[in-house]
Amino acid sequence: MSDDVGEIEWGEGDPRVLLVMNVVLSSVFATVVVFGLSYADLAAFTFVNVASAALVLVALTYLVTN
Repeated sequence: MSDDVGEIEWGEGDPRVLLVMNVVLSSVFATVVVFGLSYADLAAFTFVNVASAALVLVALTYLVTN
């Protein structure tokens, strides 16, 4: 019997998949945040605001994880 039974081997994954997941999840979160700000009349709910927030989030998560 092998001693490696039940062990999970962790890999870093495909960087392209991680980048796409980062963009998608950051975009969804940015949409929610900008919508909340527009609901409170603090910012307009526009594509530019959502894209800007998503770009900032993608850059931050990239810097934090690398």
